Amino acid sequence: MKFQLNSNYQPTGDQPEAIQALVDGIHQDLTHQTLLGVTGSGKTFTIANLIEQTQKPTLVIAHNKTLAAQLYQELRDFFPKNAVNYFVSYYDYYQPEAYIPSTDTYIEKEAQINDEIDKLRLAATTNLMTRNDVIVVASVSCIYNLGNPVEYSQHIFEIIEGELIAQKTLLLQLTNLQYQNSDTDLHRGSFRVRGDTIQIWPAYTDHALKIDTLENRIVSIQEIDPISGVAITQHSEQQIQTDHRGRYLLFPAKHYLVDSKSQQEAIRQIEKDLETQVEILKKNNKQLEAYRLNKKVRYDLEMIREFGFVNGVENYSRYFDGRQPEEPPYTLIDYFHENVRKFNSGTFLTVVDESHMTLPQVKGMYFGDRSRKETLIEYGFRLPSALDNRPLMFDEFLNKTKNKVYVSATPSDLEINLSQGRVVEQLVRPTGLLDPVIELRSTDNQIQDLIIEIVNRVQLGQRVLVTTLTKRMAEDLTDYLNDENKVRSLINSFSNNSLEQWQEKYLPIEEMILGKIEAKFFNHASLISKSDDTQSQILPKVAYLHSEVETLDRSDILDDLRQGNFDVLVGINLLREGLDLPEVSLVAILDADKTGFLRSDTALIQTMGRAARHQNGKVILYANSLSQAMKTAISETQRRRQTQEKYNLDNQITPKSIQKPIRDKLLNRDRDDKNDTGDFNNSFIIQLTAKQQIDISQIQTDALTPDDRSNLINKLTRRMNQAAKEMDFELATILRDKIREIS
Repeated sequence: MKFQLNSNYQPTGDQPEAIQALVDGIHQDLTHQTLLGVTGSGKTFTIANLIEQTQKPTLVIAHNKTLAAQLYQELRDFFPKNAVNYFVSYYDYYQPEAYIPSTDTYIEKEAQINDEIDKLRLAATTNLMTRNDVIVVASVSCIYNLGNPVEYSQHIFEIIEGELIAQKTLLLQLTNLQYQNSDTDLHRGSFRVRGDTIQIWPAYTDHALKIDTLENRIVSIQEIDPISGVAITQHSEQQIQTDHRGRYLLFPAKHYLVDSKSQQEAIRQIEKDLETQVEILKKNNKQLEAYRLNKKVRYDLEMIREFGFVNGVENYSRYFDGRQPEEPPYTLIDYFHENVRKFNSGTFLTVVDESHMTLPQVKGMYFGDRSRKETLIEYGFRLPSALDNRPLMFDEFLNKTKNKVYVSATPSDLEINLSQGRVVEQLVRPTGLLDPVIELRSTDNQIQDLIIEIVNRVQLGQRVLVTTLTKRMAEDLTDYLNDENKVRSLINSFSNNSLEQWQEKYLPIEEMILGKIEAKFFNHASLISKSDDTQSQILPKVAYLHSEVETLDRSDILDDLRQGNFDVLVGINLLREGLDLPEVSLVAILDADKTGFLRSDTALIQTMGRAARHQNGKVILYANSLSQAMKTAISETQRRRQTQEKYNLDNQITPKSIQKPIRDKLLNRDRDDKNDTGDFNNSFIIQLTAKQQIDISQIQTDALTPDDRSNLINKLTRRMNQAAKEMDFELATILRDKIREIS
């Protein structure tokens, strides 16, 4: 099948040149390319056009699940007829095994697997084994151990109508594919037998199979709803069929598959390595560690023999995979290699989104994992083979991925050097919006100056973002700006002073020149409108946003800002929140000259870009000197703005602010009433069905009858699964915890 891009838009601005340059690079078989695209320039659309024109299966890597989900939804809309998949870590909760020598504390591995994400991961590998028009949007979990793709592809079970096969043989095949026999409820990755009928729920689909047999012959294969059992007339997108009627390809329920022969060989090798390691520990006078290791590993082996599984079985993956010590593990990337081999498509495309964040993550995963496991090995909790259950090293990642495109508004030296300086720029926005105007102002009276600027924006119905260096400062500034008496007093003080008392302050001339750009520091703001009538001023409503704010509250605060319930948002590193707020016309950065992570050139460019969604976007940097990071950020932002202005002038384009609808909340929360401590009551109103709502905070578990409890758990479970399917994992987590509480 071919990639078919579906969009009402055509490439505009400098998108056509960027697309063509990237396509040419792929045709020249370049290993590394970098796309520098400013915020709002349509980088995802450019990548979608690249995929269509090169017709290569594509792996897109993002640095967190939220960003990956956004990219997945965008690309799914661009390619509705192709297989677009979502592949992230399937843990709702994960506590890795660890040992803390200083306190002699052993922490056992604890994990909660999300069934919906597990399904999506299996759907991704299933598609990679069966079709060549595949896009997988993944987090950095794609570089972790996944299981042998060749072994996985060899365990495909073809079910054919009319085939002669004993029911016992059929059930044995299902067991070999890691499907569980369930006598009661049918769940994903299980099967159950009802006389001559077998029901199977494939681990990677939303629909189940009903296989009718008679006298050791498969009479019919039908797709059904797994809950109601009603036949589905139209096949699901996940169903994998051949061109012949009455055939179904069933894929394994898990990525890790080991036959009995391989298992026996693996156990023998584990026992041999155990004896060797125990001897080494004893020679080093570590009798306790030797005893501990011998006891633990032999217990694990007994569990594997009896049940085929043990908590921490991944630490023995090297033996079951047949890998040599220090040999890299099989990952999702190996499934892409198997895909291009099977379909003879040459190579696949790897897109690293927000590469300035993602590449360092990829680079650091191996070392963090190894450090933890070396401690476990040293103190007798694991065999040295545990080190081979690991993420890829950075060099291994680079070697396994050939055609790479790094995408970022602020690419770092790492990807630029990898690309040998080949940077494709995309600086023009389809709406004609420009990068913001930048003003430099002294820190003298910066809070007073900031308040005047904020009040000016509030009069116009616009929004403001303010970044500070500490959480305490963010909270204190929020309290100050919300104090009506202090704000009115300051406005009166400013109105009674003339502009002559707020003189311009310049830095030495050698610090003012940034290329051809003159940077001036001002220690005054423009006079506020109606300054002679301060009582008529609309005063700002302010909130703060930082890492200690609850995840659900963050979303509510951002929506409140856009709706005008707040005028100002104060935070520490707002660019981390992935803000897309068209109503924001001003971004103020306090202490901009304090060199460090929060005020690096990359952080400054990203933060200043938050004002690029408004046609009157402006950034104020409060500082007493020009740091090198400020010079770089200002120079780069001004360079981009000049390019954008020239394009608009040449093409007679008038910049217009982006109009972005505010998405309805899936989770309605009652925040009108406060309790005695001043905090909002935590009411959680959930839409169970089209006609039924429930406030889960008001559920009284002790007052429920057994039937009511069971009925409520079923409804909440269905709503939880729906939330997970819609990528609303925050709501799904809340519902999961409530179900546990009721149970």
